[in-house]
Amino acid sequence: MRADCLLGLNESHLTPLAEPGHRLQAQARDAFVALQAAAAGAGFRLTPASSFRGFDRQLAIWNGKFEGSRPLLDAHSQPLDALALSEPERIHAILRWSALPGTSRHHWGTDLDIYDPRLLPTGGKLQLEPWEYEQGGYFYPLSQWLAANMERFGFYLPYAVAAGVGAEPWHLSYRPLSQECERQLTPALVADAIAARPVAGKTHILNMMDDIFARYIHR
Repeated sequence: MRADCLLGLNESHLTPLAEPGHRLQAQARDAFVALQAAAAGAGFRLTPASSFRGFDRQLAIWNGKFEGSRPLLDAHSQPLDALALSEPERIHAILRWSALPGTSRHHWGTDLDIYDPRLLPTGGKLQLEPWEYEQGGYFYPLSQWLAANMERFGFYLPYAVAAGVGAEPWHLSYRPLSQECERQLTPALVADAIAARPVAGKTHILNMMDDIFARYIHR
């Protein structure tokens, strides 16, 4: 994949899904459509909550959390006061739940967050928090079905169990494409993108880049 596509700086690798506003690479889209059809046969409406997300969008999320204008959560999904943390502490806290701009798997057009809107209770709002997908949560039946079936279509959960990163049972990745994107992404490539843009905490990030990759990106 071209480096600018890998970093979320170019969108030429994407094609639309049926759901407005959502895009993936064509091969990943076709696999997801097949997965949706199988899910529908089992009584689920498999729906994307998020698919492609570009560098600038990830930058807004990152800077908002770093500066305290967006919620920042700890390992147990409890609120943190970002401004009470040192900058390196803040970086690690953000990376538990949000990717550094340029490193998000959502840049690649291979990954998406999913849910079933029909499983939400009346008046309920999607949170994308682990409890929603665990036993007793709204989406637990969908999670169980996906665990038994998604690999047939090439999908897996990259954040099922990952050191340093919070579990994301809603995050599907299309392995035939994403594993190559992960291989191509390097600390040097991301460092160049970060250095040229207004990323909060940039100085510490650049000094920590190898550690960030080891702890949060390459699994």
